[in-house]
Order: sequence, then C-alpha cells, then structure tokens
Amino acid sequence: ADRFGCRVTGIDLTAEFCDLARHLTRLLGLEDRVVFEQGDALAMPFEDARFDGAYSMNVSMNIADKAAFYREIYRVLRPGAWLLLSELARGPNDGLGYPTPWARTAESSFLETPPATAKGLEACGFTQLTLRDTAKEFRAFGVRSRAMVERGEKPPHCSVQLVHGDQAAEAMANTARGLADACIVPIEIYCRKPNGA
Repeated sequence: ADRFGCRVTGIDLTAEFCDLARHLTRLLGLEDRVVFEQGDALAMPFEDARFDGAYSMNVSMNIADKAAFYREIYRVLRPGAWLLLSELARGPNDGLGYPTPWARTAESSFLETPPATAKGLEACGFTQLTLRDTAKEFRAFGVRSRAMVERGEKPPHCSVQLVHGDQAAEAMANTARGLADACIVPIEIYCRKPNGA
C-alpha cells in the first residue's frame, strides 16, 4: 500500500490475527489505505467483482475445501484481475512433523501437491496459470534466520513468535525439516480471472 499507493483489504478468520494486523498497520501509518475484516475466506463479506487483484499467503494450507476457497476468490475479483498464491504445498515424501506455523496437528493441515493446486484453480475458471517453485528463496530466508539466532539477535518484531509464542521454535524447526525432507514444497502460483468472465 505504501510503495504502490493502492488500497488493501485483508481478511482472516481469527480475530486476534486481525487485531494484530490492525495494530501493525497503525504503527506503519497506513490505516487510511489498509483495512482488515474478520471473516470466512469461504464466504467473504464482499460484493462480486470488487477487487482489482488478490494475494493469498499461506492461507489454503488451513482450508480443507480448496474448491470453495478458489471459487470465492474468483467471485470477488474483477474480470482481468490477477491472483498470486504463495503457499507451502505437499511434497513427494510423508513424515512432516507438527506443530508447524500453519497447523498444530496433521488433522488441521490441508496441503495439496503443486499440480493439484494448479488443477483446482483452473477448474474454478482461472487462466494464464504459472507455477513457480520458491524453495531456493525459502531456504535462503531460513539460512538468514538461523544465522540471526546463532548471533544471539532477537527475531524481528513481525515474526512467527507473535502468533505461536513458545511453540514458534518447534514449528519453524519442523518446517525446516519438512522442506529438507521434501515433505513440503514452497510455491507461488500466478493466475488470472479472464476478461469478460
């Protein structure tokens, strides 16, 4: 919002996450351009074709009904709008440990493979789909984070510890092991709601 001068609307099911997001927005002085709504991503409180674009970061991992999620994003996007998903997908191997940053147990984790994710988006009408493996960037971030911890530096104010508290270290370690063992794959998917849709 600050860099591009656009308006941003965020949505989260959890009131505490919305409160934290609003607090961080106030600290940045962006409350005139950024708002957060508490709501269900499967039944968003927005009219059809409201948004010029959408970004979903680490959301679908908590949603069992992916088709309903993708349909709802499609509904609120204007024709010609782009969607960027940045998610962790299910890798070829089993054995992911819990807790993770997105789920305390396997029963609340709903990872799909990258091809299944792409197929689900296309089934909802999205086109011009590009899938990108972001493991290299994800690993580089992990290396920087571990180096910071090894130097005895405190985590950034906006870190997973804000949400997970005492379980943050275990959740991040399980994520790092899951990535190393190919249980999870970080991906980005760009796709578009067609013009005239």
